[in-house]
Amino acid sequence: MKKTNKANVLKLAVSAACLALCMVLPFITGQIQQIGNMLCPMHIPVLLCGLLCGPAYAGLVGAIAPLLRFMLFGMPKLYPSAAGMCFELAAYGIAAGMILRALPKKRSSVYAALIGAMLIGRAVWGVAMAALMGLGGGAFTMSAFLAGAFANAVPGIIVHILLIPVIVMAVQKAVPELR
Repeated sequence: MKKTNKANVLKLAVSAACLALCMVLPFITGQIQQIGNMLCPMHIPVLLCGLLCGPAYAGLVGAIAPLLRFMLFGMPKLYPSAAGMCFELAAYGIAAGMILRALPKKRSSVYAALIGAMLIGRAVWGVAMAALMGLGGGAFTMSAFLAGAFANAVPGIIVHILLIPVIVMAVQKAVPELR
């Protein structure tokens, strides 16, 4: 098998595993009282996919995951949560992959791409929620954005910054095709 075909098959397999993790992780974190949802469990696999597989694969995983999870398990609610998350998670994956590609191949680049993607994804989520709520006749205030994107997500932000770069670097070391 050619090197590029092997890498593409590997990226497809990793993307499928990340999509599966998007289905399972919310069940696991949901068992943690009071902060389970604050850990943003669907964000982790999408960010990993972006950093390991690139923007195209991760953008698709991010866009599909909330809708698939709604169809399979009824959560998150389709409107506006899952719809808004489709834009947010797609933005996370695309931004993580694009930023990492643009930076030099250094450890610090993984952190920079992760933090940049987290900021971009949260901004996209805010715009998407404002548009979706406006279409539904509701309002999405700045305080709702700040609470949802930052204040309520602090445990998830911390976990992402501590966990995701370590996983990415370990996988890239073990599987050089994912660099």
